[in-house]
Amino acid sequence: MERMRKKYPPSFKAKVALEAIKEQKTSAELASLYQVHPGQIRNWKAVVLKGLLDLFSNRRKGKEQDNEKLIAELYRQIGQLKVDLEEIKSVVECAFEKIKRENLKEGFFPFLFPGRVPA
Repeated sequence: MERMRKKYPPSFKAKVALEAIKEQKTSAELASLYQVHPGQIRNWKAVVLKGLLDLFSNRRKGKEQDNEKLIAELYRQIGQLKVDLEEIKSVVECAFEKIKRENLKEGFFPFLFPGRVPA
C-alpha cells in the first residue's frame, strides 16, 4: 500500500519553525509533539532563517525594481502589438475593398444584385 505524503499548511510550518528557532525544546521533542520528522523541522527552520535574511537585504529591492522594469517592458510590447494589429487590419480591409470593387466590375457577387444575372 502506498503512503500519501502529508501536506502541512503554511501556518503550521511557521509555528513549528518558530518553536525550533526559540530552541526551548530539542528537535526530537518538537518532532514527537507535532508528529513531524526532525529533518523536516530543520528544513522549515532553515527556510525561515533564510527568509529573514532576505527580508533585510538589498536583493529584495533589486528584485522589485527588476519586476517593475519587466512589467513596463511588457506593457510597451503590448502597446506596440496593438498598433501593429491596427495597421494589419487597415491593410487587409483596403485589400478586401479593392478585390471587392474589381470583382463587382467583372460581374462577380451576383447575390449583391438580385435582379441582374451575370453574363
